[in-house]
Amino acid sequence: MSVGLRSRPLRAALSGLGIAIGTAAIVAILGLSASSQAGLLAEIDRLGTNLLTVEAGQRLTGGPAELPPEAPARIAHLDDVQRVAHAALLPDARVYRSPMIPASATGGLQVRAASLDLPAVLGTGLARGLWLDAATARVPVAVLGADAATRLGIERIDQRQRIWLGDQWFAVVGVLRPSPLAPEIDVSALVGYPTAERRLGYVRVVRGTAQAGPASSIYARTATGREATVQARLARTANPEVPSETNVSQPSDVLTARAAAAGAFDGLLLGLGAVALVVGAVGVANTMIVSVLERRSEIGLRRALGATRRQVRAQFLGEAVLLAVLGGVAGVLAGTAATVAYAAARGWSVVLPVEAWAGGIGAAIAIGAVAGLVPAVRAARLPPAAALRTA
Repeated sequence: MSVGLRSRPLRAALSGLGIAIGTAAIVAILGLSASSQAGLLAEIDRLGTNLLTVEAGQRLTGGPAELPPEAPARIAHLDDVQRVAHAALLPDARVYRSPMIPASATGGLQVRAASLDLPAVLGTGLARGLWLDAATARVPVAVLGADAATRLGIERIDQRQRIWLGDQWFAVVGVLRPSPLAPEIDVSALVGYPTAERRLGYVRVVRGTAQAGPASSIYARTATGREATVQARLARTANPEVPSETNVSQPSDVLTARAAAAGAFDGLLLGLGAVALVVGAVGVANTMIVSVLERRSEIGLRRALGATRRQVRAQFLGEAVLLAVLGGVAGVLAGTAATVAYAAARGWSVVLPVEAWAGGIGAAIAIGAVAGLVPAVRAARLPPAAALRTA
């Protein structure tokens, strides 16, 4: 059955290449999608689904609202709330690598005041250096989010590492790991509330007393399984006077939605893989048609020696299927290798759905059968005498 393919190896290889590319695309798309979703869901499990966030919303009359200064303490007294941390966006402060950077080149970075227990509540560790404590929260030092450190070019922590923050120098004492549950922290330079009040002017007067401005985001860890109950009470607890000006969300829901959306474009990409398979099918059909034309004398001789039309048809159909299967197997191996390599580079678990490799092989067999059917029927219909006269 493989004699015809072995006699024309280059043509067969080029024809099978289209099948291999299409199959590899399908396997890689399904494998990478499944692996990325598994990695994201594993990250959600590690971080927990019991984190709720409370943020200042919009006033009924327009413009940004503010959370009451007492909001974090009120939330901490709620039943089923285990830990509370908070941060405040400083809208007028900017952070740069040096004072020579143009003021408009902010790089999308922000400055936030943060409570001392913020990393523990968010489940975010330190990549390098130290977090703020009661002493460093009062002096001009900052901890950078993961993206902020990258954009500022901060690769290591030492005593000379400084950034230009709020028109003055701040020492960098640490860099956080990425925070999937609070992506706004990743693009922030974080300082202590006392520093924000004394050096960056984040002050609010309450009952004639100046104090650090209010938190703009509050993060609450709840008892597992009690998220919905606590979530229903957070807005009224944080801002009892105007609860409608408070936004409450569950960050893990966003990550779960992202995991579901990770496969949203699979259909489009699988369509591109299908196009490659169709191109491969055309190549296989072309190879088999040319093979029939070139092997007329062989077909006539076989028919003269007693081969039936069914046997001739099976020979050429078998060659087409074999060519497609070889291309499909090569594609599955290539797609699997791509999935393993990319998943390992991203630290994901390698997940290769059965429908990925089984579907790839099945599609290759089907394409080979369809592409080889017409040439096989054509070869079987050649009259022996006419075929021998073309020799």
